[in-house]
Amino acid sequence: MNLILSYDGTFEGFLTCVFTSYERKAEEIATIRKKEYANETFFSTIEVVISDLKKAERVWDGIKKNTSPSGRFNIYKAFLSEFADIEDSLFGYIRYAFSSPVKIDTDFTNNNILKVTQIAKSVGREKHRMDAFVRFRLTKDDIYFATIEPDFNVLPLNISHFKSRYADQRWLIYDLRRDYGIFYDLYNVDTVKLENTKDVNNTSRECLYFNEGEFEFQKLWRNYFKSTNIESRRNMKLHIKHVPKRYWKYMSEKLLDI
Repeated sequence: MNLILSYDGTFEGFLTCVFTSYERKAEEIATIRKKEYANETFFSTIEVVISDLKKAERVWDGIKKNTSPSGRFNIYKAFLSEFADIEDSLFGYIRYAFSSPVKIDTDFTNNNILKVTQIAKSVGREKHRMDAFVRFRLTKDDIYFATIEPDFNVLPLNISHFKSRYADQRWLIYDLRRDYGIFYDLYNVDTVKLENTKDVNNTSRECLYFNEGEFEFQKLWRNYFKSTNIESRRNMKLHIKHVPKRYWKYMSEKLLDI
């Protein structure tokens, strides 16, 4: 009978499953899955694993022995892709690291190493796009607020950039797809969950949330963006390549082009 380890979807929870698999003999583990993807079959049973920070840290420390800092970061970035079966590749990557006498994160002959590295690259690209494409609006509470819907769960990767760039402002970036955000209060960054987020981007109700001067500022910014554009040199194909249309609805300077 194969065993499926089900966890809460956190990175610490996944690492706890890895620890549990070695406690229970890794070869007996069929899969590791987030609870929403864990389905019991006739030939398998599900065991719910509770996240344990100490166990997760032991696994992470063990990975350090045979992976470089960039290799470990790739593991985390690939995890943030949220692919339904990413745990299979990550588990294979980690097991290979544990069994190898040398560092393994550039051994692209191994399918798990190759796949995790490729996925991590895609997640990193999305993170950099969020760094560039996030547009803040000033709320009536004097908080700079932005909404995003990235392909991957990159908000944890964006914290350092925005905390450094906007250190003197209170800001909140909210991921509408995953229904959580990160809030900086001038001292710390915390994870938050809001109600009524669907109304935030409703133009008929935005006056309830945002500072009156914000609307004039947005108009000024759009006029500036339009005036600096040289129509004869416009290359829309190249522009879309660098700024895909799926980001436009959250960029004030592009709203008129949607």
